Amino acid sequence: MTDHHPAPHRALTADSRDSGAADAAAPNPPASTRPTYAVTIPASVPMVTLLGPRDELLTTIERQFPTVDVHVRGNELTMQGPSAEVALIERLLDELLIVLDNGQSLNRDAVERSIAMLRAQTAERPADVLTLNIISNRGRTIRPKTLGQKRYVDAIDNHTVVFGIGPAGTGKTYLAMAKAVAALQAKRVNRIILTRPAVEAGERLGFLPGTLNDKIDPYLRPLYDALHDMVDPETIPRLMASGTIEVAPLAYMRGRTLNDAFIILDEAQNTSSEQMKMFLTRLGFGSKMVVTGDITQVDLPGGTRSGLRHVREVLRDIEDIHFAELTAVDVVRHRLVSSIVEAYDRSEAASELRARESERADHEADSAPRRRAHRGGPR
Repeated sequence: MTDHHPAPHRALTADSRDSGAADAAAPNPPASTRPTYAVTIPASVPMVTLLGPRDELLTTIERQFPTVDVHVRGNELTMQGPSAEVALIERLLDELLIVLDNGQSLNRDAVERSIAMLRAQTAERPADVLTLNIISNRGRTIRPKTLGQKRYVDAIDNHTVVFGIGPAGTGKTYLAMAKAVAALQAKRVNRIILTRPAVEAGERLGFLPGTLNDKIDPYLRPLYDALHDMVDPETIPRLMASGTIEVAPLAYMRGRTLNDAFIILDEAQNTSSEQMKMFLTRLGFGSKMVVTGDITQVDLPGGTRSGLRHVREVLRDIEDIHFAELTAVDVVRHRLVSSIVEAYDRSEAASELRARESERADHEADSAPRRRAHRGGPR
């Protein structure tokens, strides 16, 4: 803990010599028989930053710990409940104070994700995840918000080629671009190359109006949008004109060797196996590659196998290549997005199960006449 925000002071205001036995014997003993724990928050910490406006974050904590009664008076919190749950809240407060001490504000998502990490007993502390700054631009700092995102960012630091696979909203491309900009600013690379296959959502370029550039631009627009969050907009045209930043369709990568570059392939689920091989073999000396995609959102023509699906089987065991799997837990868009992703995952799993059961039933129906004919035939 830093000097500015020392760990909250904890005091036991009721006899707890047998609290462990009491907790084991009665999971929810009457409040009057449970020990009361008091935690004093340092006076230098405004309570509104810790508990949120209108106690919004306190309400979140109470909802996540229904067996603990929490009361606040001044800068002191008193808690009654199972000792293990109280200890978890104390650890949570300690982590949140570290986050505040790093100059960050707290919100409901940060508190809920911190609680989830503490309950999962992960090797990484919540404060380690929430205070890992990648880049800052115009007063805005980009950092991972979930444990999965932090591990993904760490993998980019530690491997030459990283595949970020997961549903929409998990920050796969956004964090990769932040790492690319950070590498460029630190002069670890000389240029950034951003690319996508020009296939999406059932549309084909030939049916779109305008010149080739007009046709391609909508597919690359999400990369431009993310770039504007990380680089001063007035410098982007200059960086693109000089070739320091290049945004181009995947087909433009053919025949090149990309040295001293940070290369990102987005929407990689819409590459064929041949395109994926072509892209990966563009890797040159001093370069780093990040490939991102969602294998549940393939828009390729029927019968074409996704290169992202195939590459997992081919390159899984090769040294210095890492596959980072992000899930609905790592979705950091609107709260409903995570629920939508999980609902679709459940529906697809149920559909696959029904398809397998139907296939098995059809097989059994087909084999039944043959078994009867075999039993009734000559011996």
